[in-house]
Formats: sequence, structure tokens, C-alpha cells
Amino acid sequence: MPEGPEFEGEALKETIDKEIERHEEPFLRWIALSTALLATLAALASLKAGSTVNEGLVLKTEATRLQAQASDQWAYYQAKGIKGYVERAAGSAFQAAGKPVPPAIDSVTAKELKDQRAIQDSARALERGRDRASTEADRLLNVHHGFADAVTLFQVAVALASVGALTRNRRIWYLSVLLGFAGLAYGVVYWLRL
Repeated sequence: MPEGPEFEGEALKETIDKEIERHEEPFLRWIALSTALLATLAALASLKAGSTVNEGLVLKTEATRLQAQASDQWAYYQAKGIKGYVERAAGSAFQAAGKPVPPAIDSVTAKELKDQRAIQDSARALERGRDRASTEADRLLNVHHGFADAVTLFQVAVALASVGALTRNRRIWYLSVLLGFAGLAYGVVYWLRL
């Protein structure tokens, strides 16, 4: 004969677990839905981060190419200047000897000066192109950093949502949603800067 009333502990535990599952199931569904949404947003932000950094690097490469061309033009400008000075020195030698400067020397000197002006204009145009490409590249690289920050926020939010699901802690999940909104805000702000 039992000493007290029989207690079915295992059956009670199963009933309690079923009730907990029934009440927590919507919570876990919300976590799963928010995690999927956060992962999607992270993927989109990652794609934009990648494309903006690629565009920025292409423009930096273009700026470097334009700088090299401008440097070549300035070297050519200097060569023309030296050639003009040599011709003027030859003309000075004629003048020092009391002879008239041959017209060929004057025409070469004038031609070198004219060429120098055209080369200078070309070099400055290349430098302006370099500056435009570099400025746009810097802007795109800044946008890239914003998208990269958004990706980081989304990734941390996904991790926190996972922790919230494992621990069944709503506060952790709320924090993940909050970080997700912060990542979304970053993404939108930098999307508008494109």
C-alpha cells in the first residue's frame, strides 16, 4: 500500500512542456521570420558594399592612369621648354656675336612656346579629370563603409536572434530587432547617398 497519493511526475512534465511549446511557438516563429529578414537585408547590404567598393577602386585606378598621363604631359612640357631655351641661347649667341638671329631659330622658339601652352592645357585637363575621378572614388568608398557597417549590424542582429531563440529570451530578440533597424537605417542613409 502506498504511503501517499501517487504522483505521475513524468506525465505532468510532458503536459507542462507541451504548454510551454504551444505558448512559445509564435515567439520562435517571429524569431525565425526576423532572422530570415535580417539575413536578407545583410545580403543586400553586402552586395551594395561590394559594388560600391569595386566602383570606387575602378575610379581610383582611372585617377592613377590620368595622373600618369598628366605627368607624361608635364615632362613633355619641360622638354619643350628646354628645347626652347636651347634655341633662345643659340639666338643669344648670334646676338652676342653681333649677327642677326636666323629666322629658323625664332620660328622654332615660337613653335616650342606655342606647343608648351597646348601641352600645359592638356596636362591641366588630365589633372582635372584625375581630381573628379578621385573625388567620386572617395565618395563611393565612404558609401561602401556605410554599407559595410550595415552588414555588421545585420550580422550581429542575426547572431543575437539566434541566442534569443536558443535561450527563449525575448529581451535578446528585441535587442536583435533593434540592431536590425539600426542596420536598416544605415543601409537607407547610404543608399540615398548613391
